[in-house]
Amino acid sequence: MPAAPRRTRRRTYAFLGATAALATAAALAAALPAQAHQDQGRHPLPSRYQDVQLLSFNDLHGNLEPPSGSSGRVTELQPDGTTKTVDAGGVEYLATHLRTAREGHPYSITAAGGDLVGASPLLSGLFHDEPTVEALNKLKLDVTSVGNHEFDEGARELARLQNGGCHPTDGCYTDEEFQGADFPYLAANVLDEKTGKPILKPYWIWKKKDVRIGFIGVTLEGTPNIVSADGVKGLTFKDEVETINKYAKVLQRQGVRSIVALVHEGGFPASGAYNYDCDSPGAGAGISGPIVDIAKNVTPAVDALVTGHTHAAYVCTIPDPSGRPRMVTSAASFGRLYTDTTLTYDRFTGDIARTAVKSANHVVTRDVPKAPDMTDLISRWNTLAAPIGNRAIGYISADVNNTGTESPMGDLIADAQLAYGRELDPKTSLALMNPGGVRAGLTYAAKGAEGDGVVTYAEGFTVQPFANTVNLQDFTGAQLVQVLKEQVSGANAAAPKILQPSAGLTYTLDLTKTGADRVVTDSIRLNGAPIDPAATYRVATNSFLAGGGDGFPTLGQGTGDLVGGDDLGALEKYLTAHSSPTAPLAPPAADRIAVVK
Repeated sequence: MPAAPRRTRRRTYAFLGATAALATAAALAAALPAQAHQDQGRHPLPSRYQDVQLLSFNDLHGNLEPPSGSSGRVTELQPDGTTKTVDAGGVEYLATHLRTAREGHPYSITAAGGDLVGASPLLSGLFHDEPTVEALNKLKLDVTSVGNHEFDEGARELARLQNGGCHPTDGCYTDEEFQGADFPYLAANVLDEKTGKPILKPYWIWKKKDVRIGFIGVTLEGTPNIVSADGVKGLTFKDEVETINKYAKVLQRQGVRSIVALVHEGGFPASGAYNYDCDSPGAGAGISGPIVDIAKNVTPAVDALVTGHTHAAYVCTIPDPSGRPRMVTSAASFGRLYTDTTLTYDRFTGDIARTAVKSANHVVTRDVPKAPDMTDLISRWNTLAAPIGNRAIGYISADVNNTGTESPMGDLIADAQLAYGRELDPKTSLALMNPGGVRAGLTYAAKGAEGDGVVTYAEGFTVQPFANTVNLQDFTGAQLVQVLKEQVSGANAAAPKILQPSAGLTYTLDLTKTGADRVVTDSIRLNGAPIDPAATYRVATNSFLAGGGDGFPTLGQGTGDLVGGDDLGALEKYLTAHSSPTAPLAPPAADRIAVVK
């Protein structure tokens, strides 16, 4: 066995205590006349204010290569009020943009808002996101919060991403052992049930000379509702506001007065344009969603919030509990944007001069040189992935889009799971697919040498990267109707999650109504027949839904459970059986749900 390679020296993270030197230096600087600050031209004292650059992004989801289709574009508002789309994203370009942005800024921090890994394309996901962590190290990321997708493979795997080591079942992918993240993952509100303590660091302090800024990282309290039960087993997720306020006091006791919260929870801006003026007056302006209440209740001791989760782009000021405006930002997703925020640090108080804070989102355009080190990284991992990723698994006649209340891609997956379910049990009646599990569509004009209309394993993996199983359960007709109503009520009342139905299941969704009434019960049909409340229906779902995930508790109450193979395998089997080079598969019409607006 060859000798293990020497590990490179890793950064060591320590929590910094208070220092009297900061206040002393600030007071001296303020008291001296201007000419004395030069100290006879040899050792100039710092001015009272120091601009600190905060570069941030969120929800990268392992998208190292430029995302395709709509996932790789952003909407840009033009001066005349029109909009245009701009191709964006790709870590080769993100690296170039961040490195350029840092030029001339000796005080610069790079932070992220979670979901940097998980639900990743094959290039990263096939290797349990080691390539993405390696890329983030090269990007000089300083700190990030955890997101819900950091728990897709459980807390132990998250700890491995932080600390390094070979994968427990797959082993090492290269001759060198995985080094882990050079940056800290912060998980202040994620506690071990047994110890009651955070599973990772709750906060981290950035320091340069006499400037110190604390970072607190949290993910959404509702993570257990949107992650498989195995991924969060043994963990407790606490309230975001209470947790941030708790650790803000901890930082203050250490003399840290400048604080940024990294919050993996987000909002919904009134406009889809990344450069929309969120603070503009008038109807239709502003932002809504969970982050608004969080921002309004987080202690005024926190100076800015970097957020994520909703994949939206916004730069907004939301008043803190004292009524002072506070910056809240999000940079969309997939590395298409980054946010550049200027925090003006007051050496006299040790705090951020809130009135001087400014921020803007910037497009990661593809008209800049690629970062060579990122190109090498992508090439190296692509070489390892190519034998698997380039294998053809089907053929399509046109784009299979993942857009709309009911999407062609969602319907295709549901059809595939129904077909697979009937292989396991011919009595299978229907299949339901959660929209959040459909991560992309299939593009007809494929890239590279694979040819138009060819669906490769890598493309299928991008669509369904979670490695769920296809499960069968029995439900009564009354339970099935309740499942459909749970799409728009209960946990999903504010943000409906419309399940993608297999062929044969039809109904009307009336969006002019509220709550569960939006599902028109009398319209529900299976193969043209009304649902019988007393009858038993065999239903195929993925394992995430079968456990009641995504706010569907009734789906966790099925009987006669049968666990099948992985969901991507079901899609592959369906595409192989229903398409060929001469007879490609046409996209489903997405006409199973009649939507009334």
